[in-house]
Amino acid sequence: MMSDLQLRHLTTEARNPASMDIDKKTTLEMLQIINDEDKIVAFAVEKVLPSVARAVDLIVPRLRSGGRLFYIGAGTSGRLGIVDASECPPTFGTPPELVQGIIAGGRDAVFRSQEGAEDDADAGERDLAERGFTAKDVLVGLSASGRTPYVLGALRYARRLGALTIGITCNDAAAIQDRAQASCLHCRQDIGATLADEVDVLIAPIVGPEVITGSTRMKAGTAQKMILNMLSTVTMIQLGRVQSNLMVDMQTLCGKLRDRARRVVALAAGVDEATAEAALQASGGRVREAIESLRV
Repeated sequence: MMSDLQLRHLTTEARNPASMDIDKKTTLEMLQIINDEDKIVAFAVEKVLPSVARAVDLIVPRLRSGGRLFYIGAGTSGRLGIVDASECPPTFGTPPELVQGIIAGGRDAVFRSQEGAEDDADAGERDLAERGFTAKDVLVGLSASGRTPYVLGALRYARRLGALTIGITCNDAAAIQDRAQASCLHCRQDIGATLADEVDVLIAPIVGPEVITGSTRMKAGTAQKMILNMLSTVTMIQLGRVQSNLMVDMQTLCGKLRDRARRVVALAAGVDEATAEAALQASGGRVREAIESLRV
């Protein structure tokens, strides 16, 4: 379990001077403060784009060779991973097992907070093992603090197997370690590892203190969501599941998606929507096949 001594050194746990006395502001003023802080996130993510690119360039060959992509986290971080993973099949036509999200505490934790689950490092290893995680796979560990035991346990297991490991945090792990050690020069406390110690690629957008102190579902969560969108989307583009900027492998499981598929076929093949619809019906709703049939 992370000690209070360690926690107080995290950037994401600091008190934000911009939101002091937010409880005394008007509704519009409160919203303006939140919006101003949210503007910081995109610039923080921009600074770590080289790390995101490196991660994608390492993920793609693993997936081409039969590996899978796993996200693992606790609380908000875990839920964000599950959201991104669950969107890959309808958006890119991937099998559900290709991109998977795992959360501390299991399925129930998706809907109801199970905070204690994040302190169990052994559970992270068990949850990966249960899914048959191998050296061919990729593990992305999500931890706003950079110190979540559940996530660190999973990453250590993945590294022992020889899998690719990637970490996403909103704290400068090296600086945290240095400050925490300096604070503990005269104590015997075990500082422990950080995400930086357990990953091949560290992605660490520093978004600063939250509007509500320590509520990392806010800016830290937004930054993690942006990076996950980038990781999965650019990976799928590299794997050929996007043509130009069109989803050519999307699923057509409801009215909205069938309508979108018809427009995608029309745009990609340069035909009207009636022709696109006929091609879709002939292909059994398979967008890529419909496009190819019209290009012959």
